[in-house]
Amino acid sequence: MSFRKFSILAGTAILTLAVSCKSSNKQAAQAGAGAPPAVPVAVDTVAPGDAVYYIQYPGTVTALKEVTLLSQVSGYVTGIYFKDGQHVSQGQKLYSIDAQVYNANVQNAKAQLEVQKAGLVKAQKDAARYHQLDEQDAIAKQQVDYADAALATAERQVAAAKANLNAITANLKFTTIYAPFSGTIGISKVRVGTSVVAGQTLLNEISTDNPMAVDFNVPQEELYRFEQLKNEGTSVKNKIFSLTFGASEYPGYGSINLIDRAVDPQTGTVKIRLSFDNDKNMLKAGMTTSVKVKSENQAKAILIPHKAIIEQLGEYFVYRVTDSSTVTQTKIKLGQPIGSDIIVTDGLEAGQVIVTEGQQKLAEGAKVTIGAPSTGAPGAAAAKK
Repeated sequence: MSFRKFSILAGTAILTLAVSCKSSNKQAAQAGAGAPPAVPVAVDTVAPGDAVYYIQYPGTVTALKEVTLLSQVSGYVTGIYFKDGQHVSQGQKLYSIDAQVYNANVQNAKAQLEVQKAGLVKAQKDAARYHQLDEQDAIAKQQVDYADAALATAERQVAAAKANLNAITANLKFTTIYAPFSGTIGISKVRVGTSVVAGQTLLNEISTDNPMAVDFNVPQEELYRFEQLKNEGTSVKNKIFSLTFGASEYPGYGSINLIDRAVDPQTGTVKIRLSFDNDKNMLKAGMTTSVKVKSENQAKAILIPHKAIIEQLGEYFVYRVTDSSTVTQTKIKLGQPIGSDIIVTDGLEAGQVIVTEGQQKLAEGAKVTIGAPSTGAPGAAAAKK
């Protein structure tokens, strides 16, 4: 073979090899361009935690006992023996009504009773005398019957006079009004000299102030739990029931005083009444509050951050990192929010790794690297509470 022919063949081989390498490099470049880069994300490992949280209900502060004071007699107010809004003790004198007419009526009733008693004595003597004559067969039987009837009438008249005296004496007692129990009395609706009418004129209101009650309604599905709490009787010790007024917490814990006898068919709820100590008189009847009921899950619950959750058409998902450093979208069921976390009741297990930041750049099967996302805020939608 000549040198010229050998040179041509060598040149052809080199050119073919160069073209082949160039083609391979182009294919590799094309293949590399088709694979998206791994997405940097922040992750968290699913772990069980203490599921202690509070369920809140709107409540109203009320007195355990409350009564409206009405005048039982008519007349003029002659005395008021308390200061508006003060604490009063059971049996304390509160009001007096003009008693002159009632005193006169009592004296008249006593006189009438004495008259009837005198008539009774006469009837007794007549009956005794007629019975003695009857034994001697010296009087007609009809006269004896008349005497017995007159005696019975006199006895009934004395009884009626006594009853009348008791009624009038009671009216006299009603001219002075006493506190039926210890509590706080309100602002008086009448002043000295005001004319009052029996059974109509409102004088005041008095209610207990320590302890105080708080009423709130719960769905009938929760009734069994509250019955258990009532039977256990450890609500105060375990700090189950507490109150908030806006941003302020009431410094004390309550216990169940009663559970209403029936469920309201209109709302499907039942009223619960709590009792709270009120030594500092901070609770007033009529106040609105938020009742916080502590709920404890004895078993460890799965908790994840709110920011890891994606909401789609009312369903909730997270991106779970697989062993191959890819992600898969996993449907979950949510429970009670607890601070910045939320309970997951189904869909995740302890030890699994989920994406907490960078979800906005992910799709099913995407490759990920663990690290802070380069741009954008977390795309997770907060779960609805």
